[in-house]
Amino acid sequence: MKTLIKPHGTASLQVPLAKTPRESDKVKNLPTLILNDPALSNVVMIGSGYFNPLEGFMSFGEAKSVCQTYRLPDGLFWPVPIINLVQSKPDFESGQKIALLDPTRDNKPCIALMDVSDIETLSDKDIDEMIIRVFGTNDSSHPGVKKFRTLGNFLISGKLEIFDLGSFPRDYPDTFRTAQQIREHIVNSGWDKVVAFQTRNPMHRAHEALCKLAVDRIGADGLIIHMLLGKLKDGDIPAGVRDDCIKTMVDCYFNEIPVLVSGYGFDMLYAGPREALLHAIIRQNMGATHLIVGRDHAGVGSFYGAFEAQEIFDELQVSNDLSIKIFNADHTAYSKKLGRVVILNEVDGHVPDDFVTLSGTNLRALLGKGEMPPKEIVRPEVAEILMNFYQS
Repeated sequence: MKTLIKPHGTASLQVPLAKTPRESDKVKNLPTLILNDPALSNVVMIGSGYFNPLEGFMSFGEAKSVCQTYRLPDGLFWPVPIINLVQSKPDFESGQKIALLDPTRDNKPCIALMDVSDIETLSDKDIDEMIIRVFGTNDSSHPGVKKFRTLGNFLISGKLEIFDLGSFPRDYPDTFRTAQQIREHIVNSGWDKVVAFQTRNPMHRAHEALCKLAVDRIGADGLIIHMLLGKLKDGDIPAGVRDDCIKTMVDCYFNEIPVLVSGYGFDMLYAGPREALLHAIIRQNMGATHLIVGRDHAGVGSFYGAFEAQEIFDELQVSNDLSIKIFNADHTAYSKKLGRVVILNEVDGHVPDDFVTLSGTNLRALLGKGEMPPKEIVRPEVAEILMNFYQS
């Protein structure tokens, strides 16, 4: 087996874990800050090693550099600002150590300590400029933009000492994995080439075929289906249901491919091309050599072009900064003529009626009525799980 792909920016994963016992009087007597969802998500990702080599929350200068140049001031390639915005000016000051509290668990335990390097007040113009850069729009109907506008104008930056990874290890004990744990799985499995598939949805036939095709064409030794376990937009399917769907599909239909189904604790940004770049960093940090980037990767609605998330890798010449390689995929659909899922730009002699298609809206309507969708779209074992969810 060849040497495992290096993490982004360092020779090995650098995770800022706390050295002070959480129950010590030193921690109990510190000023506190209750984290909002995005900040909590960022702490979990830093503590999981997925945001290597970051050690904490960015300052406004660092965030602005990332937004404008895709780089931190020290030159490190980074596509999305990792920040901690709050709505009210805190009662602690720069230079103090504070305890960051997790509001999603009973008694709001301290999830991390933070050495506050700066507390900056951002103008509405500053916030709007970040939004435009990250999401490519300031339209509040975009779920990422809508969320960002609620976070506040006070930016608190500084390094972290992280105690744990929130509720994810407890809620998803068989699925949640840190970057280091996945690296260990790759080594123990003897894998060399490793394909990662990012998903925030249950997997349907098109996703299944795309993963198998990528593994075959790359000559990969293993596939990691890496699902987002954090918060999504309203109306999306909960992580537990997606987890059941994906594991059922893998058990039934991936018998010839070595697969690891795992998840990570991040909230979806819906930032399209920029988020695709972040996904590549996340997968390199966990040891994958290739990432599948499909149509409208990390997109939402009609805010991004179908292949913007692929094109940005070439536009920015990302291969100069990242070692992971991108497997680009076009639209996929089930061909009645060929009796299998195909990539549309690779087949000739087809007209639209030769493909089985179904919109997401119509699929949800069928499932909600307890009607089995076409087997060419959704595996029946997966459809059963989804029908039970929509009818519950």
